[in-house]
Amino acid sequence: MALSFTTVRPCDDGRAMPHTTVLVTGAAGTHGADFARRAQGRYTLRLMVQPGTPSDHLAGFGEVVACDLADLAALHHVCQGIDTVVHLAGAADPSALWSDLLTHNIIGTYHLFTAAKAAGCRRVVYASSLHAVSGYPTDVQVKPTDPVNPGDLYGVSKCFGEALGRYLAEQEGLSVIAIRIGAFLPPQAAADDQAIGVLDTFISPADFYDLLTRAIDDRSLHWALLHGLSDNQFKRLDISTARELLGYAPRDDAARLPPRLAVIDVAERIVGHNVNDERQHSGLREDLERLRP
Repeated sequence: MALSFTTVRPCDDGRAMPHTTVLVTGAAGTHGADFARRAQGRYTLRLMVQPGTPSDHLAGFGEVVACDLADLAALHHVCQGIDTVVHLAGAADPSALWSDLLTHNIIGTYHLFTAAKAAGCRRVVYASSLHAVSGYPTDVQVKPTDPVNPGDLYGVSKCFGEALGRYLAEQEGLSVIAIRIGAFLPPQAAADDQAIGVLDTFISPADFYDLLTRAIDDRSLHWALLHGLSDNQFKRLDISTARELLGYAPRDDAARLPPRLAVIDVAERIVGHNVNDERQHSGLREDLERLRP
């Protein structure tokens, strides 16, 4: 059976560092800034932003450094002394043109992985995207072991990052966990009904933070491709591997967030189609009752 992960090699001692140093690329963005705010007391953070990008909102969360993904030598310097790199930087628009994707998501990702390897980092947590498999029909739940099927060029660039990460892990010894992240929505955005359109792909900031910290702290995996969604009633991506390998236990559900769906209480009204559903009974129950002492 095909696996979407490999475990640590015998030469890895698995010992945790007393206080993990984490480099977050794309730290000024929505995902990065929220993670930095939550993780500031858990790790020693180095927060990388694009030169010229406002970063006042990161003050107090960690060391802020300006660096361009195009500058391999500078990236190598930024990666010095880092245990884990959380790579969130890059072009994030599904409609992005090839020229932008080539610069930021192909060349930039290659530079980041190379710099991390050269600097002796233990792991890179790579932010992939559901767009790497969004070419599948919406009624298909995609597993990490399914072939990639990008729905746009942005998704193609994420497939490249996943493949590069696996190469660095399996052939070069750099541990990599790639996570296909769903639709990240802050609570205020979900509250105004935006979550209705992402009932099957939603991931909350709290669940996103929990998944990233588990990927950083793990010492048992060498390579893994995982899916990152909240505990939605409907899941376009199968998150069971993340549950099993990292103990990921998401708590939020898109169906409980928008006001219109909260009134309907979608999660409670979905029919289970099994004997645990109070509207359905099993013929076995009658005989079990009759045979009880």
